[in-house]
Amino acid sequence: MLNGKSIFDALDMDIPRGKVTAIMGPSGTGKTTLLKHITGQMHADAGSIHVDGRNVAGLSREELYKLREGVGYLFQNSALLTDFDVFENVAFPLRQHTKLPEVLIRNLVLMKLQAVGLRGAARLMPNELSGGMARRVALARAIVFDPQLILYDEPFVGLDPVALNQVLKLIRTLNKTLGITSVLVSHELAAVQQIADHVMLLSNGKVVAQGDPKTIADDGSPWTRQFFGGEADGPIPFRYPAGDYATELGFVGAPK
Repeated sequence: MLNGKSIFDALDMDIPRGKVTAIMGPSGTGKTTLLKHITGQMHADAGSIHVDGRNVAGLSREELYKLREGVGYLFQNSALLTDFDVFENVAFPLRQHTKLPEVLIRNLVLMKLQAVGLRGAARLMPNELSGGMARRVALARAIVFDPQLILYDEPFVGLDPVALNQVLKLIRTLNKTLGITSVLVSHELAAVQQIADHVMLLSNGKVVAQGDPKTIADDGSPWTRQFFGGEADGPIPFRYPAGDYATELGFVGAPK
């Protein structure tokens, strides 16, 4: 529940290990909220979420922090620390959660920046980066602990075609070479079709369609037809639930 509204309704989903799974759906359907539940930032009123066999809601504070060390998170707006340069942004989790010697931190940070093609930008400030570069720095930070699971919240928003293709290539390459599990939230079907192994479409708190990214848009479901076709009318409502309009305006007895 969020502000008295049920976000998920008996939601049941499995994320396959070692694959790229895309979570899609209309705005406000709970996609980012789902990522927050996976990382234990939020807890469900009922049911359970298991990550690597562990019930997230049942973990102690220390166990939850340990779990999060194995989870990389790419924020929708990159969330770089504006007072830190690129190097220190990537080093930040290491400084906060480890006691590694400086020489090892330096080598790890440079290694991750090399992986995203930005080792030469280590001393640039966030305001000197393009949108695509900022997203790649955020990705370097997300993989600094060599996670087994990476969560991407709208990784393609605001990127030009070149930057978009760079990020797409990085996501797929990291998933393949590191053998990690990737979950990404996105509205960009064309981008998702290039990298995802499986797509789940959320609406009304449930998985209303799922399948191969190449064919899901043509599965004949009214949900996929409306969402991927951009149709105004369909099972995804335009209006947020509300009481009677005339009554709320004070026109008692007015025709509806």
